[in-house]
Amino acid sequence: MESQTGKVIGIGGVFVKCKDPDATVAWYKKYLGIPFDGYGASFPFREGASTDAPGYSVWGPFKADTVYMKPSTKDFMINFRVDDLDAILTRLKAEGVQQVDEVVDEPYGRFAWIMDPDGIKIELWQQIGPPPPPPSGDA
Repeated sequence: MESQTGKVIGIGGVFVKCKDPDATVAWYKKYLGIPFDGYGASFPFREGASTDAPGYSVWGPFKADTVYMKPSTKDFMINFRVDDLDAILTRLKAEGVQQVDEVVDEPYGRFAWIMDPDGIKIELWQQIGPPPPPPSGDA
């Protein structure tokens, strides 16, 4: 399977529900120095040994009453970076894994969702184009 496309290539992000996202952001910023860009904190990197393939991972706080993680009842969601979203979705469907909602295309990537056996919502993300610019100053 290592040579075929349609596989996870890294963590795309971790998203957590918070009672007070602003307070949580302030705590992470103050004590851990995590920058916040208004949506989350992006951590840019280079894919493998290539300096021509920029990527990024995200930590993102969400309001405690967000519906973004439904149908999961968990307080977090994991985003996995994938190399070929269509290929992995085709393989997962053939293996009986059900997709949640439709594929969403954004300027920065393509997204799809599945549920794991423990009811955790998994977001699959194929990055398109370069990562967004890093946050500047205090957001």
